[in-house]
Formats: sequence, C-alpha cells, structure tokens
Amino acid sequence: MGKEIERKFLVTNDTWRSQAHKTANYAQGYLNEPVSCSVRVRIEDDQARLNIKRVQIGMSRDEFEYPIPLADAEKLMTMVLGPTVIKTRHFVMVDGHEWEIDEFHGDNTGLIVAELELDREDEVFTTPSWLGLEVTNEARYYNVFLSQRPFALWSDDEKNAGQC
Repeated sequence: MGKEIERKFLVTNDTWRSQAHKTANYAQGYLNEPVSCSVRVRIEDDQARLNIKRVQIGMSRDEFEYPIPLADAEKLMTMVLGPTVIKTRHFVMVDGHEWEIDEFHGDNTGLIVAELELDREDEVFTTPSWLGLEVTNEARYYNVFLSQRPFALWSDDEKNAGQC
C-alpha cells in the first residue's frame, strides 16, 4: 500500500521561478464523486497515470498510482465528472528536498500552491523565503475539490484569506 505524506503551502512571491529546474504540464480529471476515495486520471506531458487516494484532509493518506497507456487516459478524460484541473508543475530543489509548485490554469487561474512530499510526518525541512501560509488542512486547496469548486468561484474573502 502506498502512503503519501505531503504538506501544502501558498507562495508569497515569484522568486522561486528562477530556481525551477524542470516543469511539466498536467491535465487531470476525477472519475467518481469523492466520498471515501478519489479516482483520478492524470496526463503529464506525454505520460498518463491512474491514481486512487483516500479522501482525507491532512498530511498523510493512502495513495495508489499506476501508469496507463496515454490513449486510455485520453478516453478516460472524456468521462470525468467535473472540470479538468489544468496546471503547470515547477520543480524546485531546496536543501535536498524537491518542492512541487503548481501554477493552476483555466478555472483555477491565479492559484499557486507549493507542495512537499516527505518520508516522515516529523521530517525537518528548510522553509524557503517564498513560502507562505500552510494550507495542508484546508480542503479547498486539494485538487479533487478544485475540480468541484474552482478558484474562479471563490469569493474575494476566500481568495484573500490565504494571503500573508
């Protein structure tokens, strides 16, 4: 069984951009109503994966992910239940940890979230200067929820609540 340990943060500025060593484009959609788990198809550039995650807010949750043929993923994308989540993921190394900074597009334009996968919940990591408010425990920042209620539908108060 896979276990994902991940922390999510907002970013305060664009200084991380000059540190990005790689980028990838993602399109992902959800194939079920996320009651106890989400079933997601993701296309990353020219590769595809099927992902099943427990719907659980917080740092740790069960996760299973499998490569699938691109043609299968493209067909599955026609079956998703809500809007497709489109984003560019930027990879930034900071003191031995690789940060994944998701810059959202489409209905989620304007939202940028930095994620860090860890080996342990108590793992120590350097906090880069561009890192803002931690949103690990806020469901609205999870991709599965962004597919149901995109950033474009958030009130100004909701959008500004995450500002530092």
